[in-house]
Amino acid sequence: MRITSALIDPALLELPWSIPLEEWPADHLVALPQGISRHIVRFVKLNDVVYALKETRERIAEKEYDLLRALERIDFPSVEAIATVTDRFDVNGEPLETILVTRHLQFSLPYRALFSHVLRPNTLNRLLDAMVALFVRMHLTGFFWGDCSLSNTLFRRDAGSFAAYLVDAETGNLYPKLSEGQRSEDIEIMRVNVFGECLDLQAAELLHESIDPEQVVDDIVSRYERLWHEVTYEQEIAQRDTRHDLEGRIRRLNELGFDVAEVAMSTVDGGIRVRPKVVDAGYHTRRLLRLTGLDAEENQARQLLNDLDTYRAESALTDEQQAAHRWLTEVFEPVVRAVPQGMRRKLEPQEIFTQIIQHKWLLSEKAGRDVGMAPAVQSYLTDVLAKKPDEQAVLGVEVSELPAEV
Repeated sequence: MRITSALIDPALLELPWSIPLEEWPADHLVALPQGISRHIVRFVKLNDVVYALKETRERIAEKEYDLLRALERIDFPSVEAIATVTDRFDVNGEPLETILVTRHLQFSLPYRALFSHVLRPNTLNRLLDAMVALFVRMHLTGFFWGDCSLSNTLFRRDAGSFAAYLVDAETGNLYPKLSEGQRSEDIEIMRVNVFGECLDLQAAELLHESIDPEQVVDDIVSRYERLWHEVTYEQEIAQRDTRHDLEGRIRRLNELGFDVAEVAMSTVDGGIRVRPKVVDAGYHTRRLLRLTGLDAEENQARQLLNDLDTYRAESALTDEQQAAHRWLTEVFEPVVRAVPQGMRRKLEPQEIFTQIIQHKWLLSEKAGRDVGMAPAVQSYLTDVLAKKPDEQAVLGVEVSELPAEV
């Protein structure tokens, strides 16, 4: 037996590798929901960690292991590859197939398991949105899946959000960039697979009668096309409306579940051509802290960085660190200093600034133009912040009087 692993758990060595996976004794296994698979798949729990084991051919296992490791390096939402176990032989010396070991994604379920229960329309919509977001991120990354289905896509609810994860990559390939033909083929494979599984569930009377398989796949494809267009199209805007229109584009992407890492801008006759680069959530807190030293929650950091990137684009600054320093001293700090001393205990500075950004956006939408930061700050202080209670008034006691454990 030979184990190839980047992060080996010594307990893996104690598993009965000389037995075909299908015949493993029950005391080594844990029962978890799983989709249909062309391979034998089992779950084991070792030292409070659950692993998924899939028996397949050596070449396929090694390819999938390498692909999952590559996806992990670029922070793509997929399961984590742990090891491949090759050169297996049974007690009679007969060769056994290779086993791919992945870490089970905690609190996750295959989409197939979710479709096998009653789903409210709103829940179904959010599940489809999560799957579409995964598909778009995958194609932006240059990954061709080639086998998207309800069984090999995992769903996890995390802190109120919905997220989809890739669990099976044996048919995939990672390219620098996908062609339109590759994208179209991947979408068609997904359509056929999801439609087939929905029909399978329907025949077994496991699919809710309100769910139409054909409508589901058509809905997924149309959502994908809308999201792909919004994420990738180059937008031409008039130079006088650059800031307001750029903020609108970024805001729409945020609402679709994508965060903007940077904006590519080029001049054209009479205006500016804009193309944003999207990234997954979780990026912004680290980036904001690195650039400005501000420690903020993820949503706060996202809005602060969006404002910083807009400022950088308008100022034509190529150096990111220089732009961050100037934004901090010329935009963020003046806004915070504009808050009267008596109002500063109402909210923390980062939250005040993000609320001012939102307030400015609403004023600009109403006016049909960019109203500017100074009027927005004054309006927010007078009409919004002045009416908010102090945080310590909400608590009812002074902070210094709170017990240490609180």
